[in-house]
Amino acid sequence: MDDGAVSAALNSLTLEKSRSKAAAETFRLHMVTWNVGTAAPPATVSSLLEIDREKPIDLYVIGLQEVNSKILNFINDMTFEDPWSNLLMDTLSPLGYVKLISIRMQGLLLIVFAKQVHIPFIRDIQASYLRTGIYGYWGNKGGVSVRMSFYGHMICFLNCHLTAHMGNANQRVDEIEHILDTQEFNTSHCPKILDHKVVFWFGDLNFRIADHGMHFMREAINNKRFHLLWEKDQLIMAKKKEAFLREFEEGPLKFKPTYKFDLHSETYDTREQKTWLGFNGKKRKPAWTDRILWRLKMDTQTAAGEAETEKEEGAQGEGEELEEDEERTLVPEPESSVKLRLESYTTHMSYGISDHKPVTGSFSLEMKKLYNIPLVRLKAEGEWSADQDALITYSILDTFVSSTWDWIGLYKSGFRSYTNYITYVWVKDDEVSVNDEEVQVFLNMDEIPVLGGEFVLCYYSSNLQCIIGVSPPFQIQESKAAIEEGMASENLNGLDNTTILGPNQDF
Repeated sequence: MDDGAVSAALNSLTLEKSRSKAAAETFRLHMVTWNVGTAAPPATVSSLLEIDREKPIDLYVIGLQEVNSKILNFINDMTFEDPWSNLLMDTLSPLGYVKLISIRMQGLLLIVFAKQVHIPFIRDIQASYLRTGIYGYWGNKGGVSVRMSFYGHMICFLNCHLTAHMGNANQRVDEIEHILDTQEFNTSHCPKILDHKVVFWFGDLNFRIADHGMHFMREAINNKRFHLLWEKDQLIMAKKKEAFLREFEEGPLKFKPTYKFDLHSETYDTREQKTWLGFNGKKRKPAWTDRILWRLKMDTQTAAGEAETEKEEGAQGEGEELEEDEERTLVPEPESSVKLRLESYTTHMSYGISDHKPVTGSFSLEMKKLYNIPLVRLKAEGEWSADQDALITYSILDTFVSSTWDWIGLYKSGFRSYTNYITYVWVKDDEVSVNDEEVQVFLNMDEIPVLGGEFVLCYYSSNLQCIIGVSPPFQIQESKAAIEEGMASENLNGLDNTTILGPNQDF
């Protein structure tokens, strides 16, 4: 057996040992759904993202509906980052989060962020969408989704905007069933949404509160007796009839209905009723239109799980309040070692840019890492500056299908997304040294930022469509020529304040 084979065998053995010894770990997800009513973003979303919480978040998932999709706005947002993505990146990037992916379908926007430490272990990232508006030809309604492998466990996030109005409850059920049955990803592994281990379904689902009169609803809301309204919530009623909906869980609705509010207020719809010529129509009843649900895939439903489901549905359907400290934990099949727990489910009343209030859900995901070693290890060799060419060394730690389109990007520490690199090198084209253990690639001095700073290197896999290795942070020294000539950063090859157009960027 040659040295290369021995090295590969040792790496494989190391991986297997690490998997068998791995203990379950807890990761935290924070989810946001908000119908923003075509409004511009507020000045800050820090409280919405709960960035000051004691236990930091590992994944942020933000689903927006009715993002401004007028033709000029839409074309601009498709060419450059939209204002909402920019605000979120401005807020989260300084805290060590990287935008993994986003998908936009007209007014629907779904964005996923992860802490940088997790980036090499989030793979098989794909996005998909399905229109349901105007017989499937118009994207004002429908669903956008993102799927990924998180430490080997398949997770899918589905952001929906379903048909509006009180009388369309059955159509809403038909739409979500159609999305779940029809939307696909370009893979043979978990091609459908419900194939994934964990599914989060959220958005402006538009289910209303039926039958109750406006006076009764206002009294129940003002007295915080929300449980009196659960029995007539259309989604809760639909779950009793539809088996596929019963597979989804939801936290208790212990917050005010999130629709419909006067702008910049906490007051429900106070429009004056006008004749049909006034085009105002009747006031909208309050409703929990904005929801977050989840599903944990189980091969067999245990008796305990069935009892827990019946208990929860009965509590909401019959108006019995759940205890504040009650844990809602789903226990899957024994071999999966995945548990999902809802930590909080609430609305944020202080935001008033639209007639909907945003809703957030925080979750803890307990699971064993199925891998904890990146596919690629890389580092910057020696001292870096723009006064000399540089070398990057990388080694393959586990097998993957490489491509001539793989590249290594140079990023400032605290980069916003994988497209936010300073420069890049093609892995195959720029090789200068190869042995059984390591590969070295060359970076021309003209591509190195002249003023220096702290940077990282990231290996991007074209086949996996994600970053599979991140180097430790390293310093690039300020160029001696820059010091001598007293150059300003904005005049130095355009490398310090801009991002160079390169792979996977088409604007």
